[in-house]
Amino acid sequence: MFQTLWLAALIFFPICNSADTITPIQSVRDGETLISAGEKFVLGFFSPSNSSTNRYVGIWYNKIQDQTIVWIANRENPVRNSSGVLTIKGGNLVLLNGGHNNSIIVWSANVSSSTMENNSSATLTDYGNLVLKDGQQRTLWESFDYPTNTYLPRMKFGIKKRTGMNRILTSWKSADDPAPGEFSLGLDPQGVPQYFLRMGSDRIWRGGPWNGERLIGVSVMIQYSNLFNWSYVNNDDEIYLMYSLTNTSLTIRFFLDDSGVYQRLIWNDNTSRWNLMSVATQDRCDRYGNCGAYGSCDSNRVVECECLRGFEPKTPSDWKLGGWSGGCMRQRSLDCDGKGDGFLRLANVKLPDTSRSRIEPALNLEACKEECLKNCNCTAYASANISQGDHGCLMWDGELVDLRVYSDRGQDIYTRVAASELDGSAIEYSRGLKGKKKLLVTLLTIIAGLLLFVSFGYCWWRKAKGREINGRHDTVLNDNDIEENGKGSELLLFDVSVIAAATNNFSESNLLGKGGFGPVYKGQLLNGQVIAVKRLSKTSTQGIKEFRNEVTLIAKLQHRNLVKLLGYGISGQEKILIYEYMRNKSMDSIIFDKERSAMLDWRKRFSIIVGIARGILYLHEDSRFRIIHRDLKVSNILLDDDLDPKISDFGLARIFGQHQALANTNQVVGTYGYMAPEYAMDGCFSVKSDAFSFGVILLEIISGKKNSYYCDCCSMNLIGHVWEKWKEGRALEVVDSSMINISSFESEFLRCIQIGLLCIQEKAKDRPNMSSVVLMLGNETTMLSPMQPAFCSGKENCSNHQIVCSSINEVTITKMEAR
Repeated sequence: MFQTLWLAALIFFPICNSADTITPIQSVRDGETLISAGEKFVLGFFSPSNSSTNRYVGIWYNKIQDQTIVWIANRENPVRNSSGVLTIKGGNLVLLNGGHNNSIIVWSANVSSSTMENNSSATLTDYGNLVLKDGQQRTLWESFDYPTNTYLPRMKFGIKKRTGMNRILTSWKSADDPAPGEFSLGLDPQGVPQYFLRMGSDRIWRGGPWNGERLIGVSVMIQYSNLFNWSYVNNDDEIYLMYSLTNTSLTIRFFLDDSGVYQRLIWNDNTSRWNLMSVATQDRCDRYGNCGAYGSCDSNRVVECECLRGFEPKTPSDWKLGGWSGGCMRQRSLDCDGKGDGFLRLANVKLPDTSRSRIEPALNLEACKEECLKNCNCTAYASANISQGDHGCLMWDGELVDLRVYSDRGQDIYTRVAASELDGSAIEYSRGLKGKKKLLVTLLTIIAGLLLFVSFGYCWWRKAKGREINGRHDTVLNDNDIEENGKGSELLLFDVSVIAAATNNFSESNLLGKGGFGPVYKGQLLNGQVIAVKRLSKTSTQGIKEFRNEVTLIAKLQHRNLVKLLGYGISGQEKILIYEYMRNKSMDSIIFDKERSAMLDWRKRFSIIVGIARGILYLHEDSRFRIIHRDLKVSNILLDDDLDPKISDFGLARIFGQHQALANTNQVVGTYGYMAPEYAMDGCFSVKSDAFSFGVILLEIISGKKNSYYCDCCSMNLIGHVWEKWKEGRALEVVDSSMINISSFESEFLRCIQIGLLCIQEKAKDRPNMSSVVLMLGNETTMLSPMQPAFCSGKENCSNHQIVCSSINEVTITKMEAR
């Protein structure tokens, strides 16, 4: 009898079981896998690190070499050995520790027993969803309803209203521990539903409400609209967001990492790695409530926070120090009896937090305004749906929080203010001005007043301009100089006493380093913000001109790979610059340190190289001005908390005209080892001079060695060393040995070394511009073969010019005399 049953089971098994399905008689043991029908996903047991004995049941991509886990069953309760079995028991999907007999249930799908339990099955789909069905093919449970840290195509991301189940992404505790971490991303249904990224219970990012076309605060929906089809459902049963890919050959995932960064990643088959498409929090304005209540955030402003019109800072002293979270308050109270309140339009914004808002779908904007005015708690209104023309009414009750301004996207909002805050140029749907005659009189009065004000202002400006011209040769810089040259740059002016207090009176214990222009200190403002303070020494070679240059230049530059200037301080001859603090300091403190250089693997170094290149490209081609940095070097590349690069020190930078390609200077300033030959010898500089400096930096990052300069020109420097190895076909020998898995990236190393050598060609015309460099870094394009670069190989090459070397720390001033 037993043999008959065993034979029947053996015959039945291959007919009713496939490689993608678990049944009561077909389990998955540790060491075995389940593969989806189209071979896109795998289910099996894994350990998060090679040294870990903990075993988890997970799902990952089948054809991607780098095992990328997208879902885990038992993330809080690992199996401590290899005895785990995933099976169906009593109609339920369970993970057992120790097999079927006398085993312990480690994890369960918690589905009530099916009446046809022997026919229940769990199938892994090609979307990465593990689906448990009963014998009638009714879905009992699916892994998409219980996501871990990854949001996949076709996954419903939201809430089931009838059961209260909320599909929330939760980060791993660490890279080696998949237990739930402190970061989560999910839908909050309170008010008008919106998605929040949280650290614990604290909100750190908000996606904004659905406006009929997209989530207003999710840039990827516009940025990559050609890649995704988005659908948003809000009915009596559920609220969810779901996406599919327009090109099914692409592999894209949304991923919340253990540091709280929500990323969009795409797999690149050519490089066999995940490429970053975007992150949720791209700048400070993406941080939830960065500017507090009634404050707007704009990353294109030097000081990103300002109060809405009709509002002022609650605590002005905090705002002067960059503490904006306290927000703003009304300058004048509302008139709630309906006699005078009106609205001001603010265009292209991320609508504020909708937790205390409601939608009236039948109202248009005009009716929405009238409805808002009836309720004294109503503070703003906007269109609820912008698809196929504005329709529906979205109204806020209470404070407006987390409002940011976009340059090229966003939505209009109408904020409520007292009638006295309105003027003829800013009235939007206002009340309290009855009759056309009264309106005309008011407008004429305002126009007359404006003309008088402009006339008075012009006379004052002419007088002030004359004083400024007469006093142009004054040697003491004052705040008016900065204001005029900064053109209203909105930089914060710090009292020197405040800066002294922040740095413990410029204590040696706060010293971060010393440069050619003076020491740099770490400081902390009263609001807790950590800053870097550059105190120009009175004997510094950076004089008033260079100081003004650095302030006015950086104030107008906004790029993720440029260091941000927060403010400045002036008192007599004391000149101070306040920057954002970079915890990882300058890059030379890492790559030239034998112990710390291991922090930077090749993936991170390559990312840094690309970031530097993009920052220089912005200076050369994409900023408001064409800017030549003239002092690019490793010590002027700062690294933020994520080890992303930021170019600093613009004291020597020069602005070019839009069509200007070359300039000369009588005084060559810069750093030996990074200066292009035409600049060092003839004082000629251009975008190709910066390209030369970038080439040196690139080779230093790859090799972990300095391009040492020697006045006698006898010793071969790094450039010469790399060139010799390149000619011999042994270029990989220059790669920093502190990096591991070098063999996996040989083609990238060779490509980057070739780009570096192309950048340091002796003739400027032979070097690529930075747009070509960025293109070559991102693609395996055919490149020219480099010729012998510019470097000293012996004394005979130094006989054409007498070079006088005089160094002030790292910055060197060179004067040439023709022989």
